[in-house]
Amino acid sequence: MALKTAIVTLDGDGLRFTASAGSGHSIVLDSREGDTGMRPAELLPVAIAGCTGMDVISILRKKRQDVSGYRIEVGGTQMDAHPNAFTRMDVTHVVEGRGVDPDAVSRAIELSATRYCAVGATLASGIVEIHHGYRVIDTVTGTEEAGDVLVEGPNRDPATALTATAG
Repeated sequence: MALKTAIVTLDGDGLRFTASAGSGHSIVLDSREGDTGMRPAELLPVAIAGCTGMDVISILRKKRQDVSGYRIEVGGTQMDAHPNAFTRMDVTHVVEGRGVDPDAVSRAIELSATRYCAVGATLASGIVEIHHGYRVIDTVTGTEEAGDVLVEGPNRDPATALTATAG
């Protein structure tokens, strides 16, 4: 099994964070107030678009389709109440080129969605367990304390999250 890692570090007094992935690349995350980077929830539509896009363009190139332009448009609908979980993602592939076969595009999208795109498979599956824990390091004594808090999922209903933890 592959392990993907990220370290997200607070940057200043606001809600700005710098995220670094195990690949060595970084991005900035921020709130609406700070507005110096993407909001965390925006990364889900970005992630599915990037994942499926890489699959689809690779497949279309193997099928020798003459693609001159390609973009993926994603609209994600979030619940109005906290935790504002996504309830739907609409992914539209816009392919431009000379003589591009719509059947080839459709098949490439189908293969991405059903076989190759890890992000889409994860979002659609409901199988993910999220383990929450902590480590507190005392900067004076150097002592460290760690603990587990809770495990969420799989298939947890986000609408019941607040009532389940409020008691």
